[in-house]
Amino acid sequence: MEVKKIGVIGAGQMGSGIAQVAAQTGYEVVLLDVEEVSLKKGLEAIKRSLDRFLRKEKITEADAEAALGRIKATLNLGEFADCDLVVEAIVENEAVKAKVFESLDKIVKPEAIFASNTSSIPITKLASYTSRPERFIGMHFMNPVPLMKLVEVIRGYKTSDEVTRAVMATAEKMGKTPVEVNDFPGFVSNRVLIPMLNEAIQAVMEGVATPEAVDTVMKLGMNHPMGPLTLADFIGLDTVLAIMEVIYEGFGDSKYRPSPLLKKMVQAGLLGRKSGEGFYKYDEKGNKIGS
Repeated sequence: MEVKKIGVIGAGQMGSGIAQVAAQTGYEVVLLDVEEVSLKKGLEAIKRSLDRFLRKEKITEADAEAALGRIKATLNLGEFADCDLVVEAIVENEAVKAKVFESLDKIVKPEAIFASNTSSIPITKLASYTSRPERFIGMHFMNPVPLMKLVEVIRGYKTSDEVTRAVMATAEKMGKTPVEVNDFPGFVSNRVLIPMLNEAIQAVMEGVATPEAVDTVMKLGMNHPMGPLTLADFIGLDTVLAIMEVIYEGFGDSKYRPSPLLKKMVQAGLLGRKSGEGFYKYDEKGNKIGS
């Protein structure tokens, strides 16, 4: 099957990025959120991102206008009825995602594909909340979506070959490199990445080094473009904790136990860049203060 119209649920950092990339590559896009203010922020983020591409002369003014013209923002789930592919990109919470997919299942045409941008929750489990598990798949985009090439494509237990081929082709048309992985907690990217961030947090808790020192060691010693604690702040410490808990529950192995410091910081509302403070402090534009 050919995908022509894509629905994106969630106008946050990931959802707006997915909508932008889809629109830039010629897809008609419906972007939904539950609040008008969230939709407005999402569209503003898309415009800022397109402006950056314009300044760098990677796109033309006409390209930017055409991309924006392909995006329809809505608060109404009914707008997804004729979408060929619906990508969910909301909070990393199984119960919340389940409610969304249960509602979608009653609205979207039966032949449409459902995809989740989940960072860690098993695709087979999410597919069980719908009547179309063979048409359910994981599309895990990397952040920031307009810049990062990888898309993890995760097959659920019943995902069909046809759906997998269609999603791989769609990701390629969006300028991404799709990599098929199997349905395990955390998949590949976060099964490797998130425990590393957790261990960096644990090193700070144990007094091994300051956040600045940990980040510097990993940047200069391992050639990472961003230190693990800066990255944790960028992702959101609440999201890091949610993923870590899914992996820990999924494997039942103590090596995946979330750091007590991570839990404490999330409880205190220190979520990283989005809250203005995590391991570092940030201004209203998300820039590190004092860096």
